[in-house]
Amino acid sequence: MRLLGAAQEGGSTISECFLAASRIDPKDGGDSWYREWIRIANLSNERANAVFERGHVLTAQSNWLRAINYYQASTFEFDAADNEHQSVLRTMRACARRYIAHLTPAGEVVEIPWLEDYALEGYFLPAPAASDRTPVIICMGEPGHRKEEYLFKAARYARDRGMSLLAVDLLGSGTGTKFDKVVGRPDLETAVGHVMDYLTTRDDIDQHRIAILGDGSGSSFVARGVAFDNRFAAVVCDGGIWDMQERAFLMERLSPSCAGSEATNGGLPGRRFRCPVLITMGEHGWLEPDHVTDLFERLGIDHPDISLKIFKSSETAAAQGHRDNPTLANEFIFDWLADRLESVSG
Repeated sequence: MRLLGAAQEGGSTISECFLAASRIDPKDGGDSWYREWIRIANLSNERANAVFERGHVLTAQSNWLRAINYYQASTFEFDAADNEHQSVLRTMRACARRYIAHLTPAGEVVEIPWLEDYALEGYFLPAPAASDRTPVIICMGEPGHRKEEYLFKAARYARDRGMSLLAVDLLGSGTGTKFDKVVGRPDLETAVGHVMDYLTTRDDIDQHRIAILGDGSGSSFVARGVAFDNRFAAVVCDGGIWDMQERAFLMERLSPSCAGSEATNGGLPGRRFRCPVLITMGEHGWLEPDHVTDLFERLGIDHPDISLKIFKSSETAAAQGHRDNPTLANEFIFDWLADRLESVSG
């Protein structure tokens, strides 16, 4: 579903997805899955390189974008330390670097200090034809989410609205083997402040109009990071709802008598969002809509400038992560971000 949903964003073609799927043998375990997606990915990459040599940059970029997504799909069954996994990720990142290098204006691969021996890596895509400092959207996914996906999933929505975009993940600048040690840290939210610190060193962005999009159900670490940092102008994330859900679950398991309001009150104890917050969910996501609404109302007690959008099945974008129709969700999200950033005066 994710791969098919990416087709309308330029991250795949429906025919290629069906072709790869038709060749996958469910009895063959992960070998068949890997073999067919890597075949499609390699074809796209080779096609991109060939047409680029003939001067057709736009076609090359389209094929690099699709190759990125197919390479990522091929590694689904792999452990991060697997040699094949690391080789595929190196190729995927090479596609991403070639893609952003030939944008107009060109994108940059940036390194952002975080932990002592573990830097974050990001792709900074400047707004087109910008003559002044521009607003910027940070895109960060849940732990394990790869920033390359934002090149087709989010970049055009920022670009079309005159905003720069910084796509960053928690996987560092390597192939992900160190990530297994990092992901269990209780302070993942500190990465958010370091990303903001980096942006404030740039002279091409408006420091008063920085927003962040925390993608996925595990984006509570983004919510925590924003709650500890008053420099953000707007945030789209789960608002801490997933943290609240996990806390309620653990409290019920440990002491059923403590379940309920005590377990879910205050997703971010002692902290309030200092900027507008948007939470988007799908009707058929992992949490029931009524439960999400209840958690949202509890959040609203301490965080009044917070909005909730639940996409219904009648309009699509109702699956977990809006993967059945990411276009609809992104249009809503980036319009909301544009409105909030436009209202901010430097």
